[in-house]
Amino acid sequence: MEPRITEPRISGFDYQRVPVAEGVTLNAAVGGSGSPIVLLHGFPQTHLMWRHVAADLAADHTVICPDLRGYGDSDKPEDTDGNAYAKRAMAADVVALARALGHERFALAGHDRGALVAFRAGLDHPEAVTRLASLDVLPTLDMWEVMHGVSAAVGFHLYLMAQPPGLPEAMISAGADAFFGHFLDAWSNAPEAIPEDVRAAYLRACRAAVPSIVADYRASATVDVEHDDHDRATGNRLGMPVTVLQQDWGAALGFDAAARWRGWADDLRHVTVSSGHFMAEEAPAEVVGELRALMAR
Repeated sequence: MEPRITEPRISGFDYQRVPVAEGVTLNAAVGGSGSPIVLLHGFPQTHLMWRHVAADLAADHTVICPDLRGYGDSDKPEDTDGNAYAKRAMAADVVALARALGHERFALAGHDRGALVAFRAGLDHPEAVTRLASLDVLPTLDMWEVMHGVSAAVGFHLYLMAQPPGLPEAMISAGADAFFGHFLDAWSNAPEAIPEDVRAAYLRACRAAVPSIVADYRASATVDVEHDDHDRATGNRLGMPVTVLQQDWGAALGFDAAARWRGWADDLRHVTVSSGHFMAEEAPAEVVGELRALMAR
């Protein structure tokens, strides 16, 4: 008999499975006490990416770290109509999760895909989201507007997973570890920040979630663009304090990242960081400092 794999966990946190929508239950790590903050992971990761940041913030905050729908140990509904992985649906999950845990209002921070969910939650649920932090991503509409020419090759996966169902799922499944591992390697400036047991956990989780991960990305080329476009046209903006942490990849792609974010938020702090993409793991002290400063605004 093969030994049972024990997945890494955030030390000191309790794990719960919380129903948030019809047919959707989220896996969430919860720890600490005090004013609540929800932390949303990115790609190709799970809630575990917040392990250092969450442990620090738990000293004086209630910290909630879910796996997004379609990722990790959360449910992965079939995308029958192209809306199951809209950021609108995923944002509603997050609000329902916080409410189920007793929090009508909460701060929200997201990295990468999780930041897109956080952005949508801030626009759709301003009564619930008190503060918002985005780590290393642009809003969906802006992302597509700045990607052009050969420099856009860095985002090849965005175009691959935007294709109709069938081909991207087959291609990625045929070499899932190589595909997802590529991003863990290429986007990191400090490989040691993702130890082997954590890397293995990320790859296992992604390998088991190819259709839902592709559906998440496909939504960002379809329904998410429609939602962002509508909000821009109608002037819907983020009214809460917003902090954005980003690498300086705007310079390489020829755009002003801070200006892009000012198009969505008035109370904005935009910080260029020197770490790689996985900043919550590569530079957790800097991330914690910025989140604490945001909570104090």
